[in-house]
Formats: sequence, C-alpha cells, structure tokens
Amino acid sequence: MTNATHPYDALMDITARPKAVFVRGAGSYLWDDSRKRYLDFVQGWAVNCLGHSPPAVADALSAQSRRLLTPSPAFYNEPSLKLAQALVETSCFDRVFFANSGAEANEGAIKLARKFGSVHKGGAFEIITFAGGFHGRTLATMSASGKKAFEPLFEPKVSGFKRATLNDIASVEALVTANTVAVMLEPIQGEAGVWPATDKFLQELRALTKAHGLLLVFDEIQTGMGRTGKLFHYEHAGVAPDIMTLGKGIGGGVPLAALLATEHASCFEHGDQGGTFNGNPVMCAAGLAVLEEVGKPEFLKAVTDAGLLLESELQKVSARHGLGEVRGRGLLLALDLKLPIAPAIVAQAFQEGVLLNAPQVDTLRFMPALNVTREEIAEMIDCLDAILTKAGAARRVA
Repeated sequence: MTNATHPYDALMDITARPKAVFVRGAGSYLWDDSRKRYLDFVQGWAVNCLGHSPPAVADALSAQSRRLLTPSPAFYNEPSLKLAQALVETSCFDRVFFANSGAEANEGAIKLARKFGSVHKGGAFEIITFAGGFHGRTLATMSASGKKAFEPLFEPKVSGFKRATLNDIASVEALVTANTVAVMLEPIQGEAGVWPATDKFLQELRALTKAHGLLLVFDEIQTGMGRTGKLFHYEHAGVAPDIMTLGKGIGGGVPLAALLATEHASCFEHGDQGGTFNGNPVMCAAGLAVLEEVGKPEFLKAVTDAGLLLESELQKVSARHGLGEVRGRGLLLALDLKLPIAPAIVAQAFQEGVLLNAPQVDTLRFMPALNVTREEIAEMIDCLDAILTKAGAARRVA
C-alpha cells in the first residue's frame, strides 16, 4: 500500500518541478495536459537537438524496435557497429564505447585514464579538472566536478582529482606531478553559467599535456553533436584530444552516450568496462538518425547562423535593459543578468509559455533545438524582453 496521495507523490522529490504534466512535443514546442503550448529553449538541457519527437528519430526507433531490441552487449549488433564507425569517420578517434548517459560516459573516461596510468605511467592516477566544471552525478563524476554545491555531499568523495582554473594554463601546470595522468574539462562550462575555454587555452592545454605525456579529455556532453556550430567543439580550437565523451544530443531525446578514444589511449582489457544496455541497437539506431542530420554541412552552417542571430538579439536585450555580457558559442548561450533574478524570470516565462533555464541565479542559459527558426527566436526574445521590462518597472517603483 503506497502513502502517495497524488501521482506526483510517487516520484522521489529530487527537484522543484511545476505542476504541469507534458504530454506531447513537436519541434520547438511542448503541450501540457491542459493543452497549453510552450516554446522550449531548454530542450531537455540540450538533449533534443532536432527538437521534440523529430520524425527521423521516431522512425528509426520504430523500425529498429520491430527488428531487434537487444541481443545483449555480449554480442555485436548492426546499429552499434554502424554508429561507432560513423563516429570514428567523423572525428579524430579510433574506438567507441557506448553508454546510457553522459555521467556514465564520463565515469568510463575516468576509468580509462586511470587504466592508462596503470599500464603506461607507473600507476599515475590523478586527473586535473577545473573549478566550475560539471561532469555528472555518479560519485566519481561528482568528485571530478568543480561545483560548489557538491562539496559537502556524499562524503567521502572519490580521491585523485585536483582543481585548476579555467583559462589559466599556469594553474594547470602547477598541479602536474608524477601521479598525474590526465586533464579533463568541458570546452564550455554549462552548469557554471556557460563559461567558455578559449581556443588559445585549449591549444595550450594540448601542448602541455603532450609535453608531460598526459591524456587530454574533453567532456563534450553538452557541446558535442553540432551544438556550437561544428560537429565537435574541439574542432574550433584545432586540437585533437585523446578521449572525448558525448551524451545529451547524440540520442536526440533517448538515453545514449559515448566514450571515444584514440588507439593510443584505448587500453581497456576484457572485463574492465561494460553495461547491460550499452550499445543497445534501438538507441544506436536513434543516434545514427541524429548523426545523419546533424552531420550535414548545411545543417551545421544553419546552427552557426541561428547562433549568431540569437546572440545578436540577446545583446540587444542586454543593451536595452542594462544587463551583462552574452557568453557561449553557437546555440549554447548565456545572458548575464547582473542581478539574482534568473529564477524569477524563468518562473514568469513558464507562465507565459516559454521554457528557459537558470544555471545560476544571475544567469539565463539558452539551448534551443539546433533547427530552431528565426520566428521562434523572435518569439522567445519578445517574451523575455516583456518580462524584463516589467521587472525593471517593478524595481523602479520599489
């Protein structure tokens, strides 16, 4: 007998959620159980890269589910082989391991780096990560993250992580010891408020890690799969990491992630890594459909153009209301509000039928579908502009 008095109560209370129940999605829009429509500029935190329920993904899921759900990860299946080959052919990597979530992929990257240290660097195990970084919610990925809110939680954490400062190469070099095996970072720190690593810094990191024989690990869970205007963010800086993780957008809305590595870094032995649903053919079929769409040159150019338009419009909003900078790249952008009003703006936008995200109390983050239209950008901007106008008038009266 359950004590739940409402269906809401049957779920563990792990985050604040509005009472609306979403029942349908198409492209940039969601509908709740009262038939209210919402323009979605969160898209599951950059998950729905082609928007809600894109036909290409839905068709791939339907067709594959009728053919084969899973033969077990102990056997090869066709979609996982095809997706792995496609990722290798479009990247600088040689090997792929599929997972179910970004955190799981990052956990695998940490394990692979430590295995590399055990095999090739005399047992070196320490990984340099960055203040403000976010790598997931498993115990090891929380330990690797530089998120202040995580510091008091679930002690004792996994040891072996040192924290450097983003865009400060001296802070990284100062942490390198004989025990160091890798440097791991997000090219753009999403949860911290969309703080980009500069291309110059990424180039310096690559030079530093090569000089010390360290692995360079890019967490592209949020930046990968076209989000910043190139298929993978590392392409902007012209560097080739040793390990990369993908998640969120790679599945276009279904649970799929990937750990990619060069041949040099690939040192897992049988039994070191696995998972019941890893490489699931249905999920990999969705990933293939996503990669086919996102990988088109004209698609990536459209992402770049949409990102420049959104950035320009946000800069205009900032200038009108005396706000701060617009940060990010492509369609991963943030607006610095300079005041702790982001949660209130998100709540008001929700009432107006627009979904926004506040990774920090003074910051709005924008992660629309990669095929967002000019009209949808204008609709969001109009809503945000009106809310900021009312908020400014209220502050002046107060």
